[in-house]
Amino acid sequence: MSRVVILAACLLAATAAHAATITVSISGVRNSNGHVLVALCTKADFLRPHCPWKANVAATPGTVRVDIPDVPPGIYAAQAFHDENDNGRLDRTILGLPKEAMGFSNDAPIHLGPPRFDAAAFSVGAQNEHIAFSLRY
Repeated sequence: MSRVVILAACLLAATAAHAATITVSISGVRNSNGHVLVALCTKADFLRPHCPWKANVAATPGTVRVDIPDVPPGIYAAQAFHDENDNGRLDRTILGLPKEAMGFSNDAPIHLGPPRFDAAAFSVGAQNEHIAFSLRY
């Protein structure tokens, strides 16, 4: 094997060894329609649909738990929404306001728009983490 292939394999193994599972508990789910979708986002990806780490779970009234494996150490913000009609996207009104419930890590406030990344940010190390926040309808 070439040195480059061996080095790449070692780097991949080291990254996987330091990755954590993030367990997200989301409260305030009002019904069992559809799924609750969660994404962990870097600052560059926050509030965009293409965050690198995603998972979903069938909606059940109350609190749902979603595990997101293999998250490398870093600073992230979680965003979630209740996809009641199971179309895979956050539906919006004609004015651009969300029609479906959404929430952010740290229960970051939603006032006249979405929260800032810094308000929702949390740190992930090599250990598994648990975070919790609520949906807002």
